[in-house]
Amino acid sequence: MTTMSAPNTSPTTGGPALPQERRLVTEIPGPGSLERLERKRAHVADGVGTTLPVFVVAAGGGVLVDVDGNSLIDLGSGIAVTTVGNAAPAVVERVSAQLAAFTHTCFMVTPYDGYVDVCAALAELTPGDHAKKSALFNSGAEAVENAVKIARVATGRDAVVVFDHAYHGRTNLTMAMTAKNMPYKHGFGPFAGEVYRAPMSYPFRDGLSGEEAARRAIDVVEKQVGATNLACVVIEPVQGEGGFVEPAPGFLPALERWCRANGVVLVADEIQSGFCRTGDWFACDHEGVVPDLVTTAKGIAGGLPLAAVTGRAELMDAVHVGGLGGTYGGNPLACAAALGAIEEMRGHDLTGRARAIGSLMRSRLEALQAEHPVVGDVRGRGAMMAIELCEPGTTEPDPVRAAAVSAYCHQQGVVTLTCGTWGNVFRFLPPLAISDALLEEAFDVVVDAFRATA
Repeated sequence: MTTMSAPNTSPTTGGPALPQERRLVTEIPGPGSLERLERKRAHVADGVGTTLPVFVVAAGGGVLVDVDGNSLIDLGSGIAVTTVGNAAPAVVERVSAQLAAFTHTCFMVTPYDGYVDVCAALAELTPGDHAKKSALFNSGAEAVENAVKIARVATGRDAVVVFDHAYHGRTNLTMAMTAKNMPYKHGFGPFAGEVYRAPMSYPFRDGLSGEEAARRAIDVVEKQVGATNLACVVIEPVQGEGGFVEPAPGFLPALERWCRANGVVLVADEIQSGFCRTGDWFACDHEGVVPDLVTTAKGIAGGLPLAAVTGRAELMDAVHVGGLGGTYGGNPLACAAALGAIEEMRGHDLTGRARAIGSLMRSRLEALQAEHPVVGDVRGRGAMMAIELCEPGTTEPDPVRAAAVSAYCHQQGVVTLTCGTWGNVFRFLPPLAISDALLEEAFDVVVDAFRATA
Protein backbone atom coordinates (compact mmCIF):
# COMPACT_ATOMS: atom_id res chain seq x y z
CA MET A 1 0.00 0.00 0.00
CA THR A 2 1.05 3.59 -0.65
CA THR A 3 2.32 5.85 2.09
CA MET A 4 2.96 9.49 1.28
CA SER A 5 4.08 11.99 3.87
CA ALA A 6 3.66 15.71 4.27
CA PRO A 7 4.34 18.20 7.08
CA ASN A 8 2.82 17.10 10.38
CA THR A 9 1.25 20.43 11.25
CA SER A 10 -1.28 22.68 9.64
CA PRO A 11 0.17 25.77 7.91
CA THR A 12 -2.53 27.99 9.39
CA THR A 13 -3.21 26.82 12.92
CA GLY A 14 0.01 25.21 14.10
CA GLY A 15 -1.93 21.97 14.67
CA PRO A 16 -3.29 19.40 14.81
CA ALA A 17 -0.91 16.70 16.04
CA LEU A 18 -2.57 14.22 13.68
CA PRO A 19 0.04 13.26 11.04
CA GLN A 20 -0.68 15.14 7.83
CA GLU A 21 -0.12 12.37 5.32
CA ARG A 22 -1.89 10.14 2.82
CA ARG A 23 -1.49 6.63 4.16
CA LEU A 24 -3.12 3.51 2.72
CA VAL A 25 -2.80 0.34 4.78
CA THR A 26 -5.83 -1.49 3.34
CA GLU A 27 -7.99 -1.27 0.29
CA ILE A 28 -10.62 1.49 0.42
CA PRO A 29 -12.94 0.74 2.13
CA GLY A 30 -11.06 -1.56 4.50
CA PRO A 31 -12.41 -4.49 6.52
CA GLY A 32 -13.31 -2.41 9.54
CA SER A 33 -15.31 0.03 7.44
CA LEU A 34 -17.00 -2.81 5.53
CA GLU A 35 -18.07 -4.40 8.80
CA ARG A 36 -19.54 -1.13 9.99
CA LEU A 37 -21.21 -0.59 6.64
CA GLU A 38 -23.25 -3.71 7.32
CA ARG A 39 -24.37 -2.19 10.63
CA LYS A 40 -25.31 0.99 8.76
CA ARG A 41 -27.41 -1.02 6.33
CA ALA A 42 -29.18 -2.69 9.23
CA HIS A 43 -29.94 0.43 11.24
CA VAL A 44 -29.81 3.54 9.03
CA ALA A 45 -32.50 4.35 6.47
CA ASP A 46 -31.43 3.55 2.91
CA GLY A 47 -32.41 7.08 1.89
CA VAL A 48 -29.34 8.38 3.76
CA GLY A 49 -26.60 7.83 1.21
CA THR A 50 -22.81 7.77 1.59
CA THR A 51 -20.31 8.95 -1.02
CA LEU A 52 -17.27 7.13 0.37
CA PRO A 53 -18.05 4.38 2.94
CA VAL A 54 -15.01 4.73 5.19
CA PHE A 55 -15.81 5.14 8.87
CA VAL A 56 -13.82 8.03 10.31
CA VAL A 57 -12.25 7.91 13.76
CA ALA A 58 -10.07 11.04 13.64
CA ALA A 59 -9.70 14.13 11.46
CA GLY A 60 -7.71 17.33 11.42
CA GLY A 61 -5.80 19.66 9.15
CA GLY A 62 -6.25 18.16 5.69
CA VAL A 63 -6.78 14.49 6.52
CA LEU A 64 -9.43 12.00 7.61
CA VAL A 65 -8.32 8.79 9.37
CA ASP A 66 -10.58 5.75 9.15
CA VAL A 67 -11.14 2.80 11.45
CA ASP A 68 -8.64 0.71 9.46
CA GLY A 69 -5.84 3.23 9.90
CA ASN A 70 -6.00 4.71 6.41
CA SER A 71 -5.32 8.43 6.24
CA LEU A 72 -7.14 10.15 3.38
CA ILE A 73 -6.58 13.63 1.99
CA ASP A 74 -9.76 15.66 2.37
CA LEU A 75 -10.83 17.77 -0.62
CA GLY A 76 -14.44 18.09 0.57
CA SER A 77 -14.43 19.53 4.11
CA GLY A 78 -17.68 17.70 4.84
CA ILE A 79 -19.20 19.77 2.00
CA ALA A 80 -17.59 23.09 2.93
CA VAL A 81 -18.17 22.77 6.68
CA THR A 82 -14.75 22.22 8.25
CA THR A 83 -13.26 25.30 6.66
CA VAL A 84 -10.98 25.93 9.64
CA GLY A 85 -10.09 22.24 9.81
CA ASN A 86 -11.54 19.51 11.99
CA ALA A 87 -11.08 20.06 15.73
CA ALA A 88 -9.45 23.47 15.22
CA PRO A 89 -7.84 24.58 18.51
CA ALA A 90 -10.00 27.66 19.17
CA VAL A 91 -13.15 25.70 18.36
CA VAL A 92 -12.21 22.85 20.71
CA GLU A 93 -11.23 25.24 23.50
CA ARG A 94 -14.41 27.30 23.36
CA VAL A 95 -16.75 24.34 22.95
CA SER A 96 -15.07 22.45 25.80
CA ALA A 97 -15.51 25.42 28.14
CA GLN A 98 -19.14 25.84 27.12
CA LEU A 99 -19.82 22.12 27.51
CA ALA A 100 -18.62 22.31 31.12
CA ALA A 101 -20.82 25.35 31.80
CA PHE A 102 -24.18 24.39 30.26
CA THR A 103 -25.43 22.76 27.08
CA HIS A 104 -28.91 24.19 26.52
CA THR A 105 -31.47 26.60 27.88
CA CYS A 106 -33.34 27.59 24.68
CA PHE A 107 -32.54 31.19 23.87
CA MET A 108 -36.26 31.96 23.61
CA VAL A 109 -36.68 30.95 27.25
CA THR A 110 -33.51 32.17 28.96
CA PRO A 111 -30.85 33.88 26.80
CA TYR A 112 -27.07 33.71 26.97
CA ASP A 113 -24.12 35.76 25.71
CA GLY A 114 -22.91 33.35 23.03
CA TYR A 115 -25.98 33.84 20.85
CA VAL A 116 -25.68 37.63 21.04
CA ASP A 117 -21.92 37.47 20.45
CA VAL A 118 -22.43 35.50 17.22
CA CYS A 119 -25.06 37.98 16.02
CA ALA A 120 -22.69 40.87 16.75
CA ALA A 121 -19.91 39.17 14.79
CA LEU A 122 -22.25 38.56 11.86
CA ALA A 123 -23.24 42.22 11.82
CA GLU A 124 -19.57 43.15 11.54
CA LEU A 125 -18.52 40.54 8.97
CA THR A 126 -21.38 40.35 6.47
CA PRO A 127 -21.44 42.77 3.51
CA GLY A 128 -22.49 46.39 4.05
CA ASP A 129 -22.07 48.93 6.84
CA HIS A 130 -25.79 49.42 7.57
CA ALA A 131 -27.45 48.45 10.86
CA LYS A 132 -27.95 44.67 10.94
CA LYS A 133 -29.56 42.06 13.11
CA SER A 134 -29.53 38.26 13.01
CA ALA A 135 -31.55 35.22 13.99
CA LEU A 136 -29.86 31.85 14.52
CA PHE A 137 -31.05 28.44 13.39
CA ASN A 138 -29.73 24.90 12.89
CA SER A 139 -29.28 24.27 9.16
CA GLY A 140 -28.94 26.05 5.88
CA ALA A 141 -32.40 25.05 4.71
CA GLU A 142 -33.90 26.44 7.91
CA ALA A 143 -32.06 29.72 7.36
CA VAL A 144 -33.35 30.00 3.78
CA GLU A 145 -36.93 29.28 4.89
CA ASN A 146 -36.73 31.99 7.51
CA ALA A 147 -35.22 34.48 5.07
CA VAL A 148 -38.28 33.96 2.85
CA LYS A 149 -40.59 34.39 5.86
CA ILE A 150 -38.89 37.66 6.75
CA ALA A 151 -39.03 38.97 3.18
CA ARG A 152 -42.72 38.12 2.86
CA VAL A 153 -43.65 39.88 6.08
CA ALA A 154 -41.49 42.91 5.32
CA THR A 155 -42.84 43.41 1.79
CA GLY A 156 -46.39 42.10 2.11
CA ARG A 157 -45.75 40.06 -1.05
CA ASP A 158 -45.67 36.31 -1.64
CA ALA A 159 -43.59 35.42 -4.71
CA VAL A 160 -40.04 34.08 -4.52
CA VAL A 161 -37.60 33.96 -7.45
CA VAL A 162 -34.75 31.47 -7.57
CA PHE A 163 -32.45 30.38 -10.39
CA ASP A 164 -31.68 27.45 -12.65
CA HIS A 165 -29.22 25.00 -11.05
CA ALA A 166 -29.93 26.37 -7.57
CA TYR A 167 -29.74 24.32 -4.41
CA HIS A 168 -31.33 25.68 -1.24
CA GLY A 169 -32.20 22.65 0.89
CA ARG A 170 -34.41 19.64 1.53
CA THR A 171 -37.42 21.05 3.40
CA ASN A 172 -40.68 21.45 1.47
CA LEU A 173 -40.16 25.12 0.63
CA THR A 174 -36.45 24.75 -0.11
CA MET A 175 -37.08 21.70 -2.29
CA ALA A 176 -39.41 23.92 -4.32
CA MET A 177 -36.56 26.43 -4.54
CA THR A 178 -34.01 23.77 -5.52
CA ALA A 179 -33.65 23.01 -9.24
CA LYS A 180 -32.43 19.42 -9.38
CA ASN A 181 -35.00 16.66 -9.14
CA MET A 182 -32.96 13.54 -8.31
CA PRO A 183 -32.16 12.91 -5.53
CA TYR A 184 -33.45 16.03 -3.79
CA LYS A 185 -37.07 16.36 -4.94
CA HIS A 186 -38.15 13.15 -6.65
CA GLY A 187 -41.40 11.82 -5.21
CA PHE A 188 -41.61 14.37 -2.39
CA GLY A 189 -44.19 16.79 -3.84
CA PRO A 190 -46.43 18.65 -3.93
CA PHE A 191 -44.17 21.56 -3.09
CA ALA A 192 -44.77 25.02 -1.70
CA GLY A 193 -46.24 27.49 -4.18
CA GLU A 194 -45.28 30.97 -5.35
CA VAL A 195 -41.74 29.90 -6.24
CA TYR A 196 -40.54 30.91 -9.71
CA ARG A 197 -37.32 30.14 -11.56
CA ALA A 198 -35.18 32.48 -13.65
CA PRO A 199 -32.21 31.64 -15.90
CA MET A 200 -28.82 31.78 -14.20
CA SER A 201 -25.71 33.36 -15.65
CA TYR A 202 -23.66 30.32 -16.71
CA PRO A 203 -20.75 31.65 -18.79
CA PHE A 204 -19.50 28.23 -19.95
CA ARG A 205 -22.92 27.41 -21.39
CA ASP A 206 -24.64 30.67 -22.33
CA GLY A 207 -21.73 32.82 -23.53
CA LEU A 208 -23.46 35.95 -22.19
CA SER A 209 -21.93 38.86 -20.34
CA GLY A 210 -23.17 39.47 -16.82
CA GLU A 211 -25.31 42.39 -17.96
CA GLU A 212 -26.83 40.38 -20.81
CA ALA A 213 -27.60 37.44 -18.55
CA ALA A 214 -29.15 39.78 -15.97
CA ARG A 215 -31.39 41.37 -18.61
CA ARG A 216 -32.54 37.91 -19.67
CA ALA A 217 -33.33 36.91 -16.07
CA ILE A 218 -35.06 40.17 -15.24
CA ASP A 219 -37.17 39.94 -18.38
CA VAL A 220 -38.41 36.51 -17.28
CA VAL A 221 -39.18 37.80 -13.79
CA GLU A 222 -41.04 40.86 -14.99
CA LYS A 223 -43.13 38.92 -17.50
CA GLN A 224 -43.84 35.79 -15.48
CA VAL A 225 -44.02 37.13 -11.93
CA GLY A 226 -44.17 40.92 -11.84
CA ALA A 227 -42.09 43.03 -9.50
CA THR A 228 -45.11 44.15 -7.48
CA ASN A 229 -45.83 40.52 -6.55
CA LEU A 230 -42.26 39.62 -5.66
CA ALA A 231 -41.08 39.40 -2.05
CA CYS A 232 -37.51 38.30 -2.69
CA VAL A 233 -34.87 37.10 -5.12
CA VAL A 234 -32.76 34.32 -3.59
CA ILE A 235 -29.42 33.52 -5.20
CA GLU A 236 -26.17 31.74 -4.39
CA PRO A 237 -23.37 34.17 -5.38
CA VAL A 238 -21.43 31.09 -6.47
CA GLN A 239 -23.76 28.13 -6.88
CA GLY A 240 -22.89 25.06 -4.84
CA GLU A 241 -24.60 21.76 -5.55
CA GLY A 242 -25.69 23.08 -8.95
CA GLY A 243 -22.12 22.93 -10.23
CA PHE A 244 -20.06 25.77 -8.71
CA VAL A 245 -21.48 28.06 -11.34
CA GLU A 246 -19.85 31.46 -11.00
CA PRO A 247 -21.97 34.13 -12.71
CA ALA A 248 -20.34 36.44 -15.22
CA PRO A 249 -19.06 39.74 -13.80
CA GLY A 250 -21.85 42.28 -13.58
CA PHE A 251 -24.68 39.77 -13.16
CA LEU A 252 -25.06 40.09 -9.39
CA PRO A 253 -24.70 43.91 -9.33
CA ALA A 254 -27.38 44.21 -12.01
CA LEU A 255 -29.76 42.05 -9.97
CA GLU A 256 -28.97 44.12 -6.90
CA ARG A 257 -29.84 47.37 -8.72
CA TRP A 258 -33.11 45.92 -10.05
CA CYS A 259 -34.14 44.68 -6.61
CA ARG A 260 -33.41 48.08 -5.05
CA ALA A 261 -35.39 49.89 -7.73
CA ASN A 262 -38.41 47.62 -7.24
CA GLY A 263 -38.51 47.15 -3.48
CA VAL A 264 -37.60 43.46 -3.76
CA VAL A 265 -35.53 41.86 -1.00
CA LEU A 266 -32.24 40.45 -2.31
CA VAL A 267 -31.25 37.33 -0.38
CA ALA A 268 -27.71 36.00 -0.80
CA ASP A 269 -27.49 32.31 0.03
CA GLU A 270 -23.88 32.18 1.25
CA ILE A 271 -24.29 28.84 2.97
CA GLN A 272 -21.57 27.13 0.93
CA SER A 273 -19.62 30.16 -0.30
CA GLY A 274 -19.40 32.15 2.94
CA PHE A 275 -16.78 32.41 5.69
CA CYS A 276 -13.54 32.79 3.75
CA ARG A 277 -14.26 29.95 1.33
CA THR A 278 -13.90 32.03 -1.88
CA GLY A 279 -11.03 34.22 -0.69
CA ASP A 280 -13.31 36.90 0.76
CA TRP A 281 -15.35 36.69 3.92
CA PHE A 282 -18.38 36.32 1.65
CA ALA A 283 -18.62 35.71 -2.08
CA CYS A 284 -20.74 38.86 -2.50
CA ASP A 285 -17.71 40.91 -1.44
CA HIS A 286 -15.96 40.12 -4.72
CA GLU A 287 -18.10 42.61 -6.65
CA GLY A 288 -19.16 44.77 -3.72
CA VAL A 289 -22.73 43.44 -3.74
CA VAL A 290 -24.64 44.24 -0.56
CA PRO A 291 -27.65 41.95 -0.14
CA ASP A 292 -30.58 42.79 2.09
CA LEU A 293 -30.46 39.39 3.79
CA VAL A 294 -27.63 36.85 3.98
CA THR A 295 -28.09 33.19 4.90
CA THR A 296 -25.12 31.35 6.40
CA ALA A 297 -24.39 27.86 7.75
CA LYS A 298 -21.76 25.19 6.92
CA GLY A 299 -18.40 26.92 7.60
CA ILE A 300 -19.83 29.18 10.29
CA ALA A 301 -19.16 26.85 13.23
CA GLY A 302 -16.27 24.49 12.50
CA GLY A 303 -18.47 21.41 12.18
CA LEU A 304 -21.25 22.06 14.68
CA PRO A 305 -24.82 22.70 13.45
CA LEU A 306 -25.52 26.41 13.24
CA ALA A 307 -27.12 28.69 10.66
CA ALA A 308 -28.14 32.32 10.53
CA VAL A 309 -30.13 34.94 8.72
CA THR A 310 -28.45 38.34 8.92
CA GLY A 311 -29.93 41.43 7.38
CA ARG A 312 -31.01 45.01 7.46
CA ALA A 313 -32.34 45.76 10.92
CA GLU A 314 -35.63 47.14 9.63
CA LEU A 315 -36.28 43.96 7.66
CA MET A 316 -35.31 41.62 10.47
CA ASP A 317 -37.52 43.58 12.89
CA ALA A 318 -40.55 43.40 10.58
CA VAL A 319 -41.48 40.01 12.01
CA HIS A 320 -43.68 39.97 15.13
CA VAL A 321 -42.20 38.81 18.43
CA GLY A 322 -42.21 35.02 18.54
CA GLY A 323 -42.32 34.68 14.76
CA LEU A 324 -38.69 33.57 14.51
CA GLY A 325 -36.90 30.94 16.53
CA GLY A 326 -36.71 27.24 17.30
CA THR A 327 -35.86 25.03 20.24
CA TYR A 328 -32.23 24.43 19.28
CA GLY A 329 -31.54 27.53 17.18
CA GLY A 330 -28.32 29.14 18.33
CA ASN A 331 -27.47 26.31 20.72
CA PRO A 332 -24.76 27.47 23.15
CA LEU A 333 -22.27 24.81 22.03
CA ALA A 334 -22.74 25.73 18.37
CA CYS A 335 -22.38 29.43 19.20
CA ALA A 336 -19.14 28.73 21.06
CA ALA A 337 -17.90 26.80 18.03
CA ALA A 338 -18.79 29.70 15.72
CA LEU A 339 -16.89 32.17 17.86
CA GLY A 340 -13.91 29.81 17.83
CA ALA A 341 -14.11 29.35 14.06
CA ILE A 342 -14.25 33.11 13.51
CA GLU A 343 -11.26 33.49 15.82
CA GLU A 344 -9.34 30.99 13.67
CA MET A 345 -10.36 32.77 10.46
CA ARG A 346 -9.28 36.17 11.74
CA GLY A 347 -6.15 35.04 13.53
CA HIS A 348 -4.74 33.08 10.62
CA ASP A 349 -5.90 35.24 7.69
CA LEU A 350 -7.93 32.44 6.18
CA THR A 351 -9.22 34.68 3.40
CA GLY A 352 -5.61 35.01 2.27
CA ARG A 353 -5.07 31.29 2.72
CA ALA A 354 -8.13 30.57 0.56
CA ARG A 355 -6.74 32.76 -2.22
CA ALA A 356 -3.39 30.95 -2.04
CA ILE A 357 -5.14 27.57 -2.20
CA GLY A 358 -7.19 28.82 -5.14
CA SER A 359 -4.07 29.86 -7.01
CA LEU A 360 -2.50 26.45 -6.49
CA MET A 361 -5.66 24.57 -7.49
CA ARG A 362 -6.31 26.72 -10.55
CA SER A 363 -2.76 26.13 -11.80
CA ARG A 364 -3.14 22.38 -11.43
CA LEU A 365 -6.63 22.32 -12.95
CA GLU A 366 -5.69 24.43 -15.97
CA ALA A 367 -2.73 22.10 -16.62
CA LEU A 368 -5.16 19.19 -16.38
CA GLN A 369 -7.47 20.90 -18.86
CA ALA A 370 -4.61 21.37 -21.30
CA GLU A 371 -3.85 17.63 -21.16
CA HIS A 372 -7.41 16.31 -21.13
CA PRO A 373 -9.99 17.90 -23.46
CA VAL A 374 -12.78 16.27 -21.43
CA VAL A 375 -12.22 19.15 -18.99
CA GLY A 376 -14.47 21.72 -20.59
CA ASP A 377 -14.32 24.43 -17.94
CA VAL A 378 -12.23 25.45 -14.93
CA ARG A 379 -14.04 27.84 -12.63
CA GLY A 380 -14.47 29.13 -9.11
CA ARG A 381 -12.64 31.33 -6.63
CA GLY A 382 -10.42 30.70 -3.67
CA ALA A 383 -10.87 27.28 -2.10
CA MET A 384 -14.12 26.74 -4.01
CA MET A 385 -12.99 25.50 -7.40
CA ALA A 386 -14.49 23.13 -9.95
CA ILE A 387 -14.01 21.51 -13.32
CA GLU A 388 -16.86 20.54 -15.64
CA LEU A 389 -16.41 17.38 -17.69
CA CYS A 390 -17.93 17.27 -21.17
CA GLU A 391 -17.54 15.33 -24.38
CA PRO A 392 -14.46 16.94 -25.96
CA GLY A 393 -15.23 19.99 -28.05
CA THR A 394 -18.84 20.16 -26.86
CA THR A 395 -20.91 21.11 -23.81
CA GLU A 396 -22.45 17.63 -23.65
CA PRO A 397 -22.06 16.52 -20.01
CA ASP A 398 -19.91 13.47 -19.23
CA PRO A 399 -21.08 12.20 -15.83
CA VAL A 400 -19.72 8.71 -16.53
CA ARG A 401 -16.14 9.97 -16.69
CA ALA A 402 -16.71 12.12 -13.63
CA ALA A 403 -17.86 9.07 -11.66
CA ALA A 404 -14.89 7.01 -12.86
CA VAL A 405 -12.34 9.67 -11.94
CA SER A 406 -13.91 10.18 -8.53
CA ALA A 407 -13.92 6.44 -7.84
CA TYR A 408 -10.21 6.23 -8.70
CA CYS A 409 -9.43 9.10 -6.33
CA HIS A 410 -11.34 7.40 -3.53
CA GLN A 411 -9.42 4.16 -4.04
CA GLN A 412 -6.17 6.12 -3.84
CA GLY A 413 -7.07 7.87 -0.60
CA VAL A 414 -8.35 11.26 -1.78
CA VAL A 415 -11.85 12.38 -0.84
CA THR A 416 -13.44 14.06 -3.85
CA LEU A 417 -16.98 15.26 -4.50
CA THR A 418 -19.01 15.61 -7.68
CA CYS A 419 -21.98 17.90 -8.23
CA GLY A 420 -23.87 19.75 -10.95
CA THR A 421 -27.24 19.41 -12.61
CA TRP A 422 -25.84 16.60 -14.79
CA GLY A 423 -23.47 15.13 -12.20
CA ASN A 424 -20.48 16.01 -14.36
CA VAL A 425 -18.74 18.61 -12.17
CA PHE A 426 -15.86 17.98 -9.78
CA ARG A 427 -15.89 20.40 -6.87
CA PHE A 428 -12.84 21.00 -4.71
CA LEU A 429 -13.43 22.26 -1.17
CA PRO A 430 -10.33 21.55 0.89
CA PRO A 431 -10.12 22.76 4.47
CA LEU A 432 -8.15 25.97 4.70
CA ALA A 433 -5.93 24.25 7.26
CA ILE A 434 -4.53 21.90 4.61
CA SER A 435 -0.84 22.14 3.69
CA ASP A 436 0.42 22.89 0.19
CA ALA A 437 2.25 19.58 0.22
CA LEU A 438 -0.96 17.63 0.81
CA LEU A 439 -2.78 19.64 -1.84
CA GLU A 440 -0.09 18.97 -4.40
CA GLU A 441 -0.15 15.28 -3.58
CA ALA A 442 -3.95 15.18 -3.85
CA PHE A 443 -3.82 16.77 -7.30
CA ASP A 444 -1.12 14.33 -8.37
CA VAL A 445 -3.72 11.65 -7.64
CA VAL A 446 -6.38 13.58 -9.58
CA VAL A 447 -4.01 13.76 -12.57
CA ASP A 448 -3.36 10.03 -12.30
CA ALA A 449 -7.12 9.43 -12.16
CA PHE A 450 -7.70 11.21 -15.44
CA ARG A 451 -4.89 9.31 -17.11
CA ALA A 452 -6.12 5.98 -15.74
CA THR A 453 -9.68 6.54 -16.95
CA ALA A 454 -8.89 8.01 -20.37
